[in-house]
Amino acid sequence: MLQNNKTEKDEKIIDFTLANSNNLLLIFTRNPELGKGKRRLAATVGNQAAFDIYKFLLAHTVAITKNLYAEKQVYYSEEIWNNDIWDNSKFDKKIQLGDDLGIRMANAFQEGFRNEYQKIIIIGSDMLDLSQDDIEDAFKALEKNDFVVGPAEDGGYYLLGMKKFMPELFKNKLWGTETVLQDTLADLKNETTALLETKNDVDYYEDIKDIEAFTPFLKHMTK
Repeated sequence: MLQNNKTEKDEKIIDFTLANSNNLLLIFTRNPELGKGKRRLAATVGNQAAFDIYKFLLAHTVAITKNLYAEKQVYYSEEIWNNDIWDNSKFDKKIQLGDDLGIRMANAFQEGFRNEYQKIIIIGSDMLDLSQDDIEDAFKALEKNDFVVGPAEDGGYYLLGMKKFMPELFKNKLWGTETVLQDTLADLKNETTALLETKNDVDYYEDIKDIEAFTPFLKHMTK
């Protein structure tokens, strides 16, 4: 019983640390519209299935972030939707600004640091393989490191976090290609950087065809 009480106390201490460390989570999302987004996936499974899969992934991202001890900002690709899956009481809503992904991410990080957040992490909204614990672990990694990176199996990254702004991370990258991770780590070679577990993101049919959670969306593929 004493052990249980101690464990519960330890968990509360961890939660208190996370809640009081000026953490900011940036969530980049694309407004879900049929025929837009997940085009590489849609090329194989069709627009409707790709749309349904993306909405499923959005719901997962909401579930793993809504109770996170951090300020949370959702950055929409096209326009802010006030009455959608992102609860206005839990998520601050903003619009992505910039001509490419690097500029848009850089602008979001810079705004966060201007607002005096100490640790800032960015994720996308299409990672079934990501959990709340993973994001909390990333924030904890920034206690002893200036940067944290979550490598993706396709050569990109699914998470990037930092305690100081580094403009080089957002320049001279071929976004959406297999070189993004190696180029990012090259920029960080002289910095204290934590690497998280490599995870699979969802871009192609091959990324999901053997994962049970996606089976309901792929029934038409086996007919």
